[in-house]
Amino acid sequence: MSSHTPLVGLLRERIIEGDFAPGSRLSESGLAEQMDVSRNTLREAFRVLAEQGLIEHVPHRGVSVASPGIADVVDIYRARRVIECTTLRNAEPEHPAVQLMKDSLADAEKHLPDENWLRVGSANMAFHDAIVALADSPRLARTYRDVAAELRLVFLEIDDPRALHEPFVRRNRGVLNTLLDQGPTPAADELERYLLASERTVLGAFTRMGRR
Repeated sequence: MSSHTPLVGLLRERIIEGDFAPGSRLSESGLAEQMDVSRNTLREAFRVLAEQGLIEHVPHRGVSVASPGIADVVDIYRARRVIECTTLRNAEPEHPAVQLMKDSLADAEKHLPDENWLRVGSANMAFHDAIVALADSPRLARTYRDVAAELRLVFLEIDDPRALHEPFVRRNRGVLNTLLDQGPTPAADELERYLLASERTVLGAFTRMGRR
C-alpha cells in the first residue's frame, strides 16, 4: 500500500461528507500543515482524487473540490443504470448481499419519522452499494464507489434533502420487494424507473439553481 493511500481516504471522506463544499478551493499549504504531511505527498493525493472526479485543477486558482454540472449528472446516472441495473438483472435472489439490501433499507425506514436525512441518505447509498455487491466483483465495486462519491457531491449541491431521499426510500422498498416476489428481471426494470426518476429530480433542482 502506498504512503498516500490513507491520506486519499481521509480527504475523500471529508469531501463527500461536505467538509469542503463543491467548488471550494483547497489550500495546499494549509492542508499539508493541518494534516502533517509533505506538500509532495498531498499533491499525489490530489492527483488520485482528481482521477476519481472529486477535485479539479483550475488554471490560476489551484485545486478545488469538483462542482458537478448537468452533463456530469447525466453521465453519473448513465453509469449507475449500466452498473446497477445490469448487476440486478443477473442477480441471484438468495445472494448474501440481499440481506445487506434489507438491512440498509430498514435503517433508512427507521430514520424517516425523525427526518434524519443524513442517516436516511447514507442508508439509501448503502442499499445501492449492496445491489452492486450482488455481482461479486471487486473491480465493479471499486468503479461504483467512485461513481457514488461523485453522486454525493451532486447531492451536496442541492439544499433539499427531503426531496432527494424521502421518495426513494419507498422506491428502494419497491425494488427489493420486486426482487423477492418476482425475480431479478422485473426488479431491474423497477430499478431503472427509480434511477430515471432520481435523475429527473436532480436535473430539475440543478435547472432551478441555474446550473449548467
